[in-house]
Amino acid sequence: FLGEEGIDEGGVKKEFFQLLTKELFDPQYGMFTYNEDLLLHWFNPNSFENTQEFRLIGIVFGLAIYNSVILEIRFPQAVYKKLLGMPVGLQDLKSWDEELFKGLTTLLSYEETESTIEDTFCRTFSVSQEVYGAIVNIPLKPEGDQIALTKDNREEYVKLYAKYLLEDSIQKQFNAFNSGFQDVCGGSILKIFGPEELELLICGSPILDFRGLEKECRYDGYTKDSPVIQHFWALVHAMPEAIQKQLLKFCTGSDRVPIKGLASMLFVIARNGDDSDLLPTSHTCFNHLLLPDYSTKEKLEQKLYLAMNNCTGFGLQ
Repeated sequence: FLGEEGIDEGGVKKEFFQLLTKELFDPQYGMFTYNEDLLLHWFNPNSFENTQEFRLIGIVFGLAIYNSVILEIRFPQAVYKKLLGMPVGLQDLKSWDEELFKGLTTLLSYEETESTIEDTFCRTFSVSQEVYGAIVNIPLKPEGDQIALTKDNREEYVKLYAKYLLEDSIQKQFNAFNSGFQDVCGGSILKIFGPEELELLICGSPILDFRGLEKECRYDGYTKDSPVIQHFWALVHAMPEAIQKQLLKFCTGSDRVPIKGLASMLFVIARNGDDSDLLPTSHTCFNHLLLPDYSTKEKLEQKLYLAMNNCTGFGLQ
């Protein structure tokens, strides 16, 4: 933010954390993998970065909680359980890799009617993974690549497989991340949270209740019956979820929802003059949207989308 004019009443701080985490989790650094379908990040077991880098990211997460900033980064719930010192296992794979979870549960329930598990699955106690273009075979136990998977040892196999994916393969990276996080947020206070609550604390609520926000919204220079306000909420409720998040980020500095939902947030729409070619602006520190009294719904839509698509940075007049 060097060279930018700004008074930090919370908005600058929020954007700083958002931009910082976006940069740290950039795939080009290879520290985390990203599931585009589930929008989840996971530790890259084959990262070339040293552990100090992961520790610094853990510190950033802890500082975000300390500063009451909700982050745009999401992990599977197994990460939050591990941060709380709770055990993880097969069920925790479901939220991260459902296909793998289904495959392992199918193995556990497989009935040997026409063929044996050895003939059907043809596996040993090892995991094959692609590491930068090369296939690497990793034993799940000593000489595991020589031990065939059978009906008698399948429970051990599944337990070791889940342990490898959730713990052993990322132990170095997670331990460093956890060390940095605990340096800021560790102690007895963390124990009052469950994994779901810790996730809400870091990532906010996943529910975008804009009707609740409309109900609690306050107005300065407008009323709820003003034409431009009626047009605004009609546009908002018709937006796809991705655009609603973009609007939320434009107005508040973050596209994440507070723990208690949008209805708990103080949101103000203020009149910013008569109909004009000015774009909507916002005071993200205070969740204030400044809206000129546009004459038509079409003009409001055009100006609002233009403003949302060019909303990074701060300035003073």
